[in-house]
Order: sequence, then C-alpha cells, then structure tokens
Amino acid sequence: MEKEETSGQEEFHQEKSSTGMDLNVAGLLCYLVGLITGIVFYIIEKESSFIRFHALQSIFVFGGLFVLSIVLGMIPILGWFVYILIYPLIIALWILLMVKAYQGKRFKLPLIGNMVEKQLHSSK
Repeated sequence: MEKEETSGQEEFHQEKSSTGMDLNVAGLLCYLVGLITGIVFYIIEKESSFIRFHALQSIFVFGGLFVLSIVLGMIPILGWFVYILIYPLIIALWILLMVKAYQGKRFKLPLIGNMVEKQLHSSK
C-alpha cells in the first residue's frame, strides 16, 4: 500500500484483490457477518494474503465465539448471565476488527493472530 499526502489528509492507493475489491473494503467485509463472510472470503480470495489473513481470523474468532455461546446457552442462569455480560465485549471486538481491517492494518489478536499466520504459512 502506498501512502500519499494531499492537503493534510492521507490517502491509501491499494492494489486490488482477486475479487476486484479494494483490500481494505474486502478486509472489513471478512468480519461483517462473522463466520459466514470469513468462510466466503477465505474460499474466493486467491491472491491477497491481507484478505486471507482477515478471513481466517474472522473464522477462528467468530467460530470460537459461536461454540462458546452454545456452551454458555446450555448452562442455565449462570451461563446466560455470563453471556449477557460478555456480549458488549463481543460487539466491541467485532467493531474493532472491522475498523482495523478498513484502515488497512493486519491487526493480530493475541494467540488467534499467531494461529492464523501459522495456518496461512502452512497452506502455501
């Protein structure tokens, strides 16, 4: 990505992905519907490691949160209460991941980000 300054504002000129989208837009879309869009972009993106990273991170994060919600849902009262408490954190994480991807950053979550990078390097 190339940065160009014009009148005090930074603009990013980005290459296209194999989907024809700007990298930052496709990165954001990887998180938009969580696990579903992560899978879609992981399957259709052939060239951009940036998009594949965000797609795989979306799959790991939202797949894990989906399993956690099922487990907590099976625990009466306490599980439901815990889920209600962590739900705002899940929403904040979702927004953070979309914003970072849109900014063109390869934002790695602790533990999950490293697992994603290992998976991407082993699939080459």
